[in-house]
Amino acid sequence: MSKLKYTRYERARIIGSRSLQISMGAPILLDDVETNDPLKIATLEYEEGVIPITVKRDYFQ
Repeated sequence: MSKLKYTRYERARIIGSRSLQISMGAPILLDDVETNDPLKIATLEYEEGVIPITVKRDYFQ
């Protein structure tokens, strides 16, 4: 997993976006997946750090 620490909102957005991609037919980035549930697959991909999604943070002061 990457060294970045994501907030729970960023994590939810990343996993939600990836699960939508998987449900629409995007290729799965893991080899041995034993489930057909897009949300569980996206969560596994997140935990392995293979999701190709980045978070752009804008800090306003």
